[in-house]
Amino acid sequence: MKIERFLGAALCGLARVITGARAIHHAAQGADPAGEPSVYYANHRSHIDFLLVWAALPPRVRRRTRPVAGADYWLAGPLRRYVALRIFRAVLVERGGAAHAAADPLAAMHAALDAGESLIVFPEGTRNIGDALLPFKSGIFRLARARPGLRFVPVWVENLGRVMPKGSFIPVPLLCALHFGDALCLGDDEARGCFLNRSRDALIALAPPAA
Repeated sequence: MKIERFLGAALCGLARVITGARAIHHAAQGADPAGEPSVYYANHRSHIDFLLVWAALPPRVRRRTRPVAGADYWLAGPLRRYVALRIFRAVLVERGGAAHAAADPLAAMHAALDAGESLIVFPEGTRNIGDALLPFKSGIFRLARARPGLRFVPVWVENLGRVMPKGSFIPVPLLCALHFGDALCLGDDEARGCFLNRSRDALIALAPPAA
């Protein structure tokens, strides 16, 4: 595990150098509300989104935070598999298709939360190359409904779509920022649509005016 921890720290450092990423906290509790397992949810522009969110967390929080990612992409080759499973300890979920209809993508997330670990998720469900935030998938609502009191922390990733455009393998040096907002929980008897819209609005509120 020592080599994986070293590689993880090195990748975090490299990501910060390339993007100039800095964390901006708009909430009194910072990035670790109450020290309890949380779900950090962010807008999704590239495959390195989770790396920047992960790198922006304090080391003690990072060590118990796992990104949620698509198994189809991260298991496609030995290098991706190693990075996802050994360095980031990613929670890999199967996405779409009749072949995966019987699989519950939330089961692995519940197991991680049960172990006291936090998660990084992207509720849009796919990379978004447009300017407007896509409607959220229902996964975070199902997770919130199954775990009353679970905290969801919005994180707006600024500029990453231009740093790492879709289809690009070489980052473009630009300054990037991660805006952490107030944690929210599912309200008593709150309907799915209301929670998804409220969560989405909380994320959009963190976006700088130019975004």
